[in-house]
Amino acid sequence: MKVAIVTDKPRFKVLPTDEGIMEDKQKGKTIKGLKEVLSKKFNCIDLVFDDNLITRLKKEKVDLVFNLCNGINGDARLSQLPAALEYAGIPYTSSSPLGHGLAYNKIYSCKLFQEAKIPTPKFTYVSRIEEIENLNIDFPVLVKPKDEGSSRGIHEDSLIFNEDDLIQKVEKDLTTYNPPIMITEYIEGREFTVGVLGNGENLTVLPILEVDFSNLPEHLNNIYSFEVKFHYGDRTIFHIPAKLKRETKKRIERIAIKAYSTLGMRDYARIDIRLRDRIPYVLEVNSLPGLMKGHSDLTKMAEACKLGYSGLIMKIVKNAINRYYLNDKLNYKTV
Repeated sequence: MKVAIVTDKPRFKVLPTDEGIMEDKQKGKTIKGLKEVLSKKFNCIDLVFDDNLITRLKKEKVDLVFNLCNGINGDARLSQLPAALEYAGIPYTSSSPLGHGLAYNKIYSCKLFQEAKIPTPKFTYVSRIEEIENLNIDFPVLVKPKDEGSSRGIHEDSLIFNEDDLIQKVEKDLTTYNPPIMITEYIEGREFTVGVLGNGENLTVLPILEVDFSNLPEHLNNIYSFEVKFHYGDRTIFHIPAKLKRETKKRIERIAIKAYSTLGMRDYARIDIRLRDRIPYVLEVNSLPGLMKGHSDLTKMAEACKLGYSGLIMKIVKNAINRYYLNDKLNYKTV
């Protein structure tokens, strides 16, 4: 069996900030880690998503694509590779174009959470500065892009306490990220992230990870900002598994699974949650969470149980293969 790890062209050209630089570096390290694992079981290559990708995949006779593509441009950029692969009839890991589109656009996903009665912060969104004048919101609020992941667009100045700062921040973000910009209720409470693996009713929840900000410098906010994630990682405390009462743990797991299923996630995803007054609020679902060994949250969860990093990667591949095998699209037995 031949597996191709497919990733994007460098993103720095369209996001010329520290965020773009860190995203590109993380991709390179992730590819290296995945190849070390997958090459032990499969014939493994890595390719870049460009105009010639489908031709290359067919020429190389690739059986399965391990999708690492966030996309470069466009509102639905996370859906672009899955859509191209479906058109070409090439199997791949992770969610469908629709699943990625719903999860990546936090406006749509939060509307679906509300419809499904999944607790989520109150939110609104604006495409122009003038729209802020008509908003009826209570401070503090969190300002963030509707379609970025891995804390891109969530900075220390994203937590806003007054209207003047809100106008300044939204104006800045409108020039950097795709409009509209989201303005969400700030949930004060403990922060968790939950890894879910599997498809349909066959789902597994990894050990819950709590992000503890108590050791950060005093000038930083209690949010998992880009600065905290990439510059203060050594000062961030991770509790894996999180110290939770059994009832609270089960409640968080149920909400995470419900959010995963509501958006139609496949193979694996990560759900970010804040706990306030014993209620788990879903902040967002990352349909293509990072897989950089020892750095990405999902890999930390895997290392905290019997699965381990190698087991995580192989489980993702097995989940994908089983989906296609059950649909008679691949004549494979097992991984």
